[in-house]
Amino acid sequence: MVTAKVWVLKKHFEGFPKISNFDLKEIELPNLKDGELLLQSVFLSVDPYMRPYSRRDMKEGDVMIGTQVARIVESKNPAFTVGVFVVARSGWRTHFISDGKDLQALPSSWPESLPRSLALGTIGMPGLTAYFGLLEVCKTKPGETVLVNAAAGAVGSVVGQLAKIWGCKVVGCAGSDDKVAYLKKIGFDEAFNYKTVTSLDEALRKASPDGYDCFFDNVGGEFASVAINQMKKYGRIAVCGAISQYNDTVPQKGPYVQIPMIFKELRMEGFLVTSWNNRWEEGLKALLKWVMEGKVKCHEQVTEGFENMPAAFIGMLKGENLGKAVVKV
Repeated sequence: MVTAKVWVLKKHFEGFPKISNFDLKEIELPNLKDGELLLQSVFLSVDPYMRPYSRRDMKEGDVMIGTQVARIVESKNPAFTVGVFVVARSGWRTHFISDGKDLQALPSSWPESLPRSLALGTIGMPGLTAYFGLLEVCKTKPGETVLVNAAAGAVGSVVGQLAKIWGCKVVGCAGSDDKVAYLKKIGFDEAFNYKTVTSLDEALRKASPDGYDCFFDNVGGEFASVAINQMKKYGRIAVCGAISQYNDTVPQKGPYVQIPMIFKELRMEGFLVTSWNNRWEEGLKALLKWVMEGKVKCHEQVTEGFENMPAAFIGMLKGENLGKAVVKV
């Protein structure tokens, strides 16, 4: 009999999440049936989407949603071998049982030298979000100028590097001088700290006086309202996230987007990476290749200890992470 530790949502978030919103519990797992597997989480992901999705999809008392890299420790399923590592979407758990249908094996070409935690970041869902958002929503072309906010995060940092691979000029913004220095280190053409500039409008104009062809928006709110006025005619805006609004108790009000969208004939499209589930292998193969070639660099913020899941989640929402935030069990 295996005892699993799980973090449950004790109380729905009101405003910014607090440690007291979570409860750590232990669950006795049953013995395996034929066709089942026992898995142990090795790395767990904390991501911005968990904040709005918890309200939409969860009840109080549910195990917190999330993804992990896990190792198979016992198998009664001939399709899965003990010791193999997989990506699962089983929430904040140290151990869990699966029938294998919800598991995604790491790419067979994954080298031993590469941290498996990257399957939760650059070579996982966040990297795929950047890949398909740029390729299919922004439809970036060589020579264009791409703007990305929250640019030092798990998605934004990959967006900028992919845009450079595809021959674009890239402007990024982040919330600290250290993050700005990191963006310049990984190849962003221009980067600035949105918290210290005297005028966001002026900072965007200085970074690209001719405006922006593509805007990959992870933040929403006031930033998006300012940036939309600096789009070029026929510009494209990929709405990936709205982290500036996830913790609001009172909805933000305009400015509104209709006038610049009409006059500049812009296209703004919200998207979920799951729309390209049938092409994940394509994206993962490309991302793995670029990482191994050194064309895409990765940075992880690793928190040690399953007991620190809530603190890592809250820290990520506060922007304390550089790159992908993960928890090592």
